[in-house]
Amino acid sequence: MTGGTDRAVAKLQALVRIPSVSDRDTSRVEAAVFDRLHAELRTSFPLLHERLELTRVYTHGLLFRWPGRAADKPVVLMAHLDVVPVDDSAPWQHPAFGAEIVDGAIWGRGTLDDKGCVAAICEAVERLLEGGHLPAQDVWLSFGCDEEISGPAAVAAVDELVRRGVRPWLVLDEGGAVAHDAFPGVKRAVAAIGVAEKGTTSVELRVEGPGGHSSTPARNGPTVRLARAILRIDRSPMPARLPDTTVELMRRLAPYLPLPLRPLVRRADRARPLLARAMISAGAEAAAMARTTFAVTTLDGSPALNVIASSATAGVNVRVMPGDTVDDVLAHLRTVVDDPEVRIRVVERGEASPVSVVDEVFDVVADLVATHFPDAVIAPYVQTGATDSRHFTRICEHVYRFAPFRMTAAQRRAIHSYDEHLDVAAFLAGIDWYQALIEGLPMPESPGPHGRMAHGHLGDARPESGHT
Repeated sequence: MTGGTDRAVAKLQALVRIPSVSDRDTSRVEAAVFDRLHAELRTSFPLLHERLELTRVYTHGLLFRWPGRAADKPVVLMAHLDVVPVDDSAPWQHPAFGAEIVDGAIWGRGTLDDKGCVAAICEAVERLLEGGHLPAQDVWLSFGCDEEISGPAAVAAVDELVRRGVRPWLVLDEGGAVAHDAFPGVKRAVAAIGVAEKGTTSVELRVEGPGGHSSTPARNGPTVRLARAILRIDRSPMPARLPDTTVELMRRLAPYLPLPLRPLVRRADRARPLLARAMISAGAEAAAMARTTFAVTTLDGSPALNVIASSATAGVNVRVMPGDTVDDVLAHLRTVVDDPEVRIRVVERGEASPVSVVDEVFDVVADLVATHFPDAVIAPYVQTGATDSRHFTRICEHVYRFAPFRMTAAQRRAIHSYDEHLDVAAFLAGIDWYQALIEGLPMPESPGPHGRMAHGHLGDARPESGHT
């Protein structure tokens, strides 16, 4: 690596080495760490900070505006600055915040989720500024600070855009990728562009009882009833089905499937129940795209091995498929658990996002993917994970979720787990992709004075103004 390549990689390494972990308990969030991250961004991307207008949102969210020739089709590029905690007992091959380069990859928490996108977007903008580029449209950069905890920073960013009268033509966030080994039987990479995302809902199951000494246990105590409820949920999932977006995904994959499967998949719209069952059997990634899912993530019971728990709780994270609602989920849980002693409480309620329009704006993104990743099958899909972009559906009907990086199945499994890493070549290709996206923005329809739309100027951005 030489020159700009070295520079770009070093910038990502510097960001990854700052452990900007978010936490639902705000007292545990180290503001100084996020301040250090902001300082590193200023050092790494000086032109971006000098020439773009910055508004701070919430505590440490950043909203940049790069004025273009026009503002009739503004674009928002998104990523987030925070990362999930590291499990110190997990067998990381390389230090989680070391950002070491080994075997042609940068290793560390946040390389894929989501500092790789932060660095790639900022480096693309920095390069264009160095070359004197003026974008055809206003470009906004929205970097949240609490995406991993579904925090309010993204909502604050949307509120700020609403205050300024900005209605984006395109919003692009993390999500899909150029995924290798994504579907059984499909040898080509799949460039999956998220046009919707599942809702994120968290539920607590709680059982209470008398507790007591472990030497005199009674039948059906709190832990037993809770365990039975968990098994019932695990054995009775919600029905599998294919929404229209998944049908379109399967239709686009059909030519690349083994020959015996192609006729069936081409008729996906008329064979939804059969294909839904096939996806359930095709592995966790495919199965999650075919139904609402339940994951038991936390358990709590007795404080000691010789004490019978007087209360036992389980946290269940639910990803709600478009077409299902949180009320549907709660009704299913009550029916399946079938135990009045198990109390079900909603901790966090999040419906599935609206499905974005797939039209000529989607084609702009898809065509750019095809140019830079010609080996990939391009398809819309319903994203199983949550992103900050779901809040932007309030002001934009073209909200897409795609990170322009190649990822293997092992890399995708490492997100929120251990051994997260991003190939250097994939990172550099992602910078090129973002740069091409900005360079290719549509020209204004009727330029006014000084090259801006006479009717499309939506107001001047404030200078950095602290928290909103």
